[in-house]
Amino acid sequence: MLMILIYWVYADDINILGGSVHTIKKNTEALVDSSKENRLEVNADKTKYMVMSGDQNGGQSHNMKTDNSCFERAGQFILLGKTLTYKNSVQVQIKNRLMPANAGYHSVQNLMSSSLLSKSINIKIHRTIILPVVLCGCETWSLTLRKEYRLRVFENRALGRKFGPKRDEVTREWRELHNEELTDLYSSPNLIWVIKLRRMRLAGYVARMK
Repeated sequence: MLMILIYWVYADDINILGGSVHTIKKNTEALVDSSKENRLEVNADKTKYMVMSGDQNGGQSHNMKTDNSCFERAGQFILLGKTLTYKNSVQVQIKNRLMPANAGYHSVQNLMSSSLLSKSINIKIHRTIILPVVLCGCETWSLTLRKEYRLRVFENRALGRKFGPKRDEVTREWRELHNEELTDLYSSPNLIWVIKLRRMRLAGYVARMK
């Protein structure tokens, strides 16, 4: 698939998708001609295109040029907060979700560690502030065991900080909670389960489309 990101001088950004270079060029030229009728023009210096293919050399022999302007080829796009790469790598998207999620956690860490808040309120803060940041766009993720492990590590670390250590009844020493103990305390579906549920929900929407 070929994807081109168009930047206009006095309008919102526009994305054009197509299965071939010919289709992209044809649609881009039509859009450029229509824009001129409304006194708009393309900013060629900021316009880029990307070839999404399993073949690393896919699209190397093609140049995107229209209206005497040659567009630069990019290795990735940031679209609606998601980083799209030419390999369609989910690993990059997950990394870009976990970074702001960690920042969001640290911004409310003092609040969540307060003894004045109950366990239920702490869980609500986690669900409403941290999880939405992680789960943004997760419906399109294709998870592997390695990616699931990375997400579980993030979730267990966040829950461990929230619930704190536990004093061992035998040794009387403080220790970190095990993953099973964190799951029992959280008493809610884990991150991987929520992602799979959202993917199934999206699949249902697509199946019901005409």
